[in-house]
This record gives sequence, C-alpha cells and structure tokens, in this order.
Amino acid sequence: MKDLKLDKDGYLVNLSDWSPEVAHQLAAEDDLVLRDDHWEVLNLLREYYQKFEHAPSQRPFVKYVANQLGKDKGNSIYLMKLFPGSPAKLAARIAGLPRPTNCF
Repeated sequence: MKDLKLDKDGYLVNLSDWSPEVAHQLAAEDDLVLRDDHWEVLNLLREYYQKFEHAPSQRPFVKYVANQLGKDKGNSIYLMKLFPGSPAKLAARIAGLPRPTNCF
C-alpha cells in the first residue's frame, strides 16, 4: 500500500497522489468495498471537480448526481447506502478531492 499524506480530516494533502488503488485504500479505512455503483458516483464527482474546481457539499452533490444519473441515483437515500454518514464528504475523500465546503 502507498504511504499517503493525509490532512487532519483524512483527505489527501496532494491531490495528484490519487489513483484507483488509493481510492480502494481510503475506502477500506471506512470499511467500504468499492463496487461499480460506487465508481459511477466517484468518477462523476471527479468530473464535477474538474469542471467547477471544488468538491460539492451535500445538496449540490445530490442534485448533480440526479442531473447526470437520474433521480433513482440522485437522492440522499441511495447515496447514503453507498457512502454512509455524510455522502458528500466521504465520496470526496475517497475520490481524492478536498473536503467539500459547507460540510460539517
């Protein structure tokens, strides 16, 4: 496993350190095994970051997923099942993005 530099909240210090292997390592720290449905959301989140240069907080995250993948996946219940607790924060962390603003 790669020795990663993380900030106090567990987010990558160097976003360029991210890779799919790193995502699996970060997910394992939260007892998650990444499946295709996780990757669909993680890849979408990385695209969002490329486009808007920030990780979305919960509401914009849910709305963006709904716009891109449909309402069945763009809802809080679905996203909570994939990324328990705070989906926007956990997904951003695993996707190698900075902590979303306005997320406690």
